[in-house]
Amino acid sequence: MKKQLLIAGIVLLVVPTLYSCKKGFEKLNVDPINILHTTSDKLLAPALVNSLWPGMSRNRSFNNELMQVTVNISDGENTVFRYAFRATQSDYLWNSWFVQLTNFKDVDSLASIGDSINTSYQGIARICKAWLFANLTDTYGDIPYTEALKGWTGGSQGNVQPVFDRQKDIYLDLFKKLEEANDLLTNNTPVVVSSDPVYRGDISKWRKFGNSLYLRLLLRISGKAEVQDQCIQKIKEIVENPDKYPIMQNNSDCARVLWTGETSSTDPYTSPYVNGIRVQDFRAPAICSYFLDSLVTWTDPRLVSAKPYGSGSIGRLGIAQASGGGWRGVASGYLPGKAEPKGCYFQSYDNKTTGGVWSLQQNPWTGIIMQYAEVQFILAEAAVKGWISGDAKTYFYQGIASAINYWVPNFPESITSKEFADHLGNLSAGSVIWDDALPARRKMEMIHLQKYYALFMTDLQQWFEYRRTGYPNLHLDKLPGLQNGGVMPARLVYPVYVQSANPTNYKAAVAAQGPDQINTNVWWQKP
Repeated sequence: MKKQLLIAGIVLLVVPTLYSCKKGFEKLNVDPINILHTTSDKLLAPALVNSLWPGMSRNRSFNNELMQVTVNISDGENTVFRYAFRATQSDYLWNSWFVQLTNFKDVDSLASIGDSINTSYQGIARICKAWLFANLTDTYGDIPYTEALKGWTGGSQGNVQPVFDRQKDIYLDLFKKLEEANDLLTNNTPVVVSSDPVYRGDISKWRKFGNSLYLRLLLRISGKAEVQDQCIQKIKEIVENPDKYPIMQNNSDCARVLWTGETSSTDPYTSPYVNGIRVQDFRAPAICSYFLDSLVTWTDPRLVSAKPYGSGSIGRLGIAQASGGGWRGVASGYLPGKAEPKGCYFQSYDNKTTGGVWSLQQNPWTGIIMQYAEVQFILAEAAVKGWISGDAKTYFYQGIASAINYWVPNFPESITSKEFADHLGNLSAGSVIWDDALPARRKMEMIHLQKYYALFMTDLQQWFEYRRTGYPNLHLDKLPGLQNGGVMPARLVYPVYVQSANPTNYKAAVAAQGPDQINTNVWWQKP
């Protein structure tokens, strides 16, 4: 009896204690410091900056190795330049860009409700989603799209096993998103200047970027017969209607984040190359002879400082010479143990004040999303193909001038063919001199060689364009150390964990697209 009374007494004491612990718990458990709700202006800048770093990282370690900009001179595993890399190479871009897409989705949705409606944030978010979704589908092929970004909805778990949309359907919907963005941005609704590290609140420039991105994506799939007429018609409509579809007009319209770091109180963004890569690792890869040789032949201002671009003018590519001097690159695709001595590398520290080169690692101009020069080469290609009425030669020379001016500001941004001859010497000869009588194939070679240099530091765009066009000619048949049958990889495989986390839709995607291998062409690459 005493034991039972004791138990009963304990219960009577515990019950009110439990009740008192629960009473008011939710109110007391509110963090008074952290923000529970946010707005579009708080999310946009972090999403933009964090979207750039994955592309910059893989530009350096993946794109540049594939496209013979740099070459690893060690014979370790995971040699991207030999097309012999691990499947885990795929994880980073997938994971990083889908996270930021969720943030851009929130920017859009928060700007679409209640008293917070802001059509500019909506338009900017849709442009950014088109940018990242295009990069993802061009990297992997079919990807989750219509059911993506829904893993957490209304405070509870949503769809964590999204279907994979076909690349064609993704592209056609991206075009709709860019049309919507162009319309939304016509309202020119103000945004918080500090929330926009790309254009500092200039909505007209966002509109130009959106339509320039539209041209990039239209051209990318224009080789597919089933959509070619649609793409040509839209390219023509954009070019011929600048009031309705404004596009980039000069380098001030370039989409980029300027890495100003501690030198700016308004845009204190430091290049991820500075904090993300050790100095010795940044300068470790050798510059490929393929990338370097043409710059040397042309006496290109991006490689060296030279008059008439002003005393003290320094090219910003930041190419340094190894001990022994001389502009000497290393051939890519070499057999194991047969690497040439390292000749040049990208500089990792800044000695421009003593007459040296800009450091690429510390360079504030590397946060590139899209450049005006790329737009000019898009127009040059469209003109050569007869899709638009503009002068291909004018677009071609303007593209070269703008690409150089981006890295060498004293170089004239707008230049004629005669001025090239007067100012550049070797750059005006051979592969750069335009002749309207040349066959279309030769003109395409010229355009895409210059576009290759213009796309330097622009995420994976060199690789995407090579897969689309086969230009520039990388002479893969002369690289004895290549694997994958000596064929340029056509895509990255899906991350390994996707096979177990979303097995049904993964299998459906593979059945529709083809084997989950690096040599399986994506839709726009297939005949």
